[in-house]
Amino acid sequence: MILNKKHFCIYFSLFFVSYSFSQETKTVIKDSTKTEHLDDVIVTATRTIRQLSSLPLPAQIISKEAIKQSNSIRLNDILNEQTGLITVPDFGGGEGIQLQGLDSQYTLILIDGVPLVGRSAGTLDLNRVTVGNIKQIEIVKGASSSLYGSDALGGVINIITETIKNGFKGHVNYRLGSFGNHDLSSTIHYKKQKLGVSIFFNRYHSDGYDLDKSDDLNTVNPFGNYTLNTKITYDFSESTELFISGKYYNQNQDYIASTELKGESDINEWNTHLKLSHTYNKKWRSYFEFYATRYKAKDYLDHADGTRFSDSYYNQLLIRPEIRATYNPNDKDAFIGGLGFNHESLDRTYFSLKPVFNSPYVYLQYDATPSEKLNIILGLRFDNHNKYKSQFSPKAAIRYELNDKLTLKSAIGYGFKAPDFRQLYFDFSNTTVGYTILGYNAVTTALPALQSQGQIANVTVPISEFEGTLNPENSISINLGIDYGLSSNLKFGLNFFRNNINDLIDTRVIANKTNGQNVFSYYNVNKVYTQGLEFNSTWRPLDQLKISGGYQLLFAKDTDAEKAFENGSVFAREHPSTPTFQLKKNDYFGLYNRSRHMANLKVFYKIPEWHLDTNIRATYRSKYGISDTNGNTYLDRYDDFVNGYSIIDFAINKTFYKNYGLSFGIDNLFDFKDTQNISNIAGRIIYGKLNIQF
Repeated sequence: MILNKKHFCIYFSLFFVSYSFSQETKTVIKDSTKTEHLDDVIVTATRTIRQLSSLPLPAQIISKEAIKQSNSIRLNDILNEQTGLITVPDFGGGEGIQLQGLDSQYTLILIDGVPLVGRSAGTLDLNRVTVGNIKQIEIVKGASSSLYGSDALGGVINIITETIKNGFKGHVNYRLGSFGNHDLSSTIHYKKQKLGVSIFFNRYHSDGYDLDKSDDLNTVNPFGNYTLNTKITYDFSESTELFISGKYYNQNQDYIASTELKGESDINEWNTHLKLSHTYNKKWRSYFEFYATRYKAKDYLDHADGTRFSDSYYNQLLIRPEIRATYNPNDKDAFIGGLGFNHESLDRTYFSLKPVFNSPYVYLQYDATPSEKLNIILGLRFDNHNKYKSQFSPKAAIRYELNDKLTLKSAIGYGFKAPDFRQLYFDFSNTTVGYTILGYNAVTTALPALQSQGQIANVTVPISEFEGTLNPENSISINLGIDYGLSSNLKFGLNFFRNNINDLIDTRVIANKTNGQNVFSYYNVNKVYTQGLEFNSTWRPLDQLKISGGYQLLFAKDTDAEKAFENGSVFAREHPSTPTFQLKKNDYFGLYNRSRHMANLKVFYKIPEWHLDTNIRATYRSKYGISDTNGNTYLDRYDDFVNGYSIIDFAINKTFYKNYGLSFGIDNLFDFKDTQNISNIAGRIIYGKLNIQF
């Protein structure tokens, strides 16, 4: 089933039919968007405070307690244990998140509701985010561009940091582990009357590791980083509140390309976030928000004699002011709307200019709870842009309680990802091999320049095709869910999902060079989809015991590839010496780096009288392909695959005298490693941790 905007009216009609059918149930609302004192509340899904269990959207919360018990220290550690999520290493050594089979470039990463920047080739490295000051992590799956615009095509992950507590409080954590891993973090909170101040510091160091002993290079080189985060809150009155935060991050890492080429890489990131909120009455509340962030990265390589071999740099700036308001005319209806402006620039190696993106936007959402059993959300957003086609992003979701145990929910939304700076302005020629990569907007000037230099043998794609605009990648996302609570101690959740991505940005040869190499550029061509199901369950047979598990079944495929296999135009050979043979439709496996099956199982157990808790957590990923090994450019069942694997982690935590804690744990208990294909799994990590509260 292929969807586009033309089909949206059909699905909106289905929502309204469901709405009309349920009007015969007239009861009093039991959950409101105004509720502010619930244990499991989430703000990311609707940008209002909502009870998680009442949402019509596929969403989950990772609590501070779960993070603390698992002893995770970086964001990628904790996300890898969630259903439907897997971190995938990129060519630069960073790790991005794959969600519902969608690449990391399609998931928006927020901290306290504002975005991180600094994506290298689309990947935002999650290793740079510490969990030392996290209150909870909120995950919303499915297109969320109706509230968040670009990059939220697949979903949103929002890291909520700790709130400032009354009085003087704080903590210190230190973890020592294998591979010379040291993690030290400390938080101090002070709040008295109207003023609150919080300071968080984290220092993380690693000696790196080497999975392949056959060469002189490390898989991951030694590095060290630190994070400093400050917050200030001030209550001018009961109605007016001010929030200010600032963050600075720095990382330095050895950069060793060979025994003859060595250097360093350095990352500096800062952001500042200001939010002023005012409550006019019980119905109206407004927010003014200003956010600015800069991400700078640079590296160099020197020859053995000290002469410079290469330099590269990356300097991205984002400035965003936004004003929004919420309106609650009654206990059953809520509106939120806002308008803002993104100003973004990037100065980077191999760019012939310093491009600037300006994109004003406006959004509106209606959240209705006409009865105790029914909740409906309708939202839309409009993004204008100075470099690509404007985007209109609608979304609709509905939740209906059939009875006290069974709930149905459905959501459909449009998501988009704008072309990034690299896809528009890149101008890079490899001096060793001789190929060239040009951004879409750079072709009209850079290709004639190469022709005038005598470097072009022939042009395969007319320059006139680059006089338009590169369209944003876009998708229609559908999620259909069932929540079933057999009892308060045993709950199940099942979610069926489908993401149809159109105008996928890919590369193609646009010219042949006189040196025998090619000139590549970007264009809109492919249509891909990811679909499957996610299953989650939680069981509490005892107050001290919690068992949870999850499973994802995923099919991720290119529609053009499916047609090629169906038409019988794809061939392969089992061995280089054997003849080729025609492949069938069911021989097509799908997109690269996607596993058909992923699962997790977690067991948490507490012994209150001993002030002790322990847990064991297991994740499984089935086989996946990372390259075409039989020469037909597709991933088929005759290619070589990375074997499936399991990771099992164990932790035990003991509290002494209320304020002191000791922890011991083993990550990757059975020392799984794949030296050839998987660079982000180092092997067994044994660690100890000390926690002091004050």
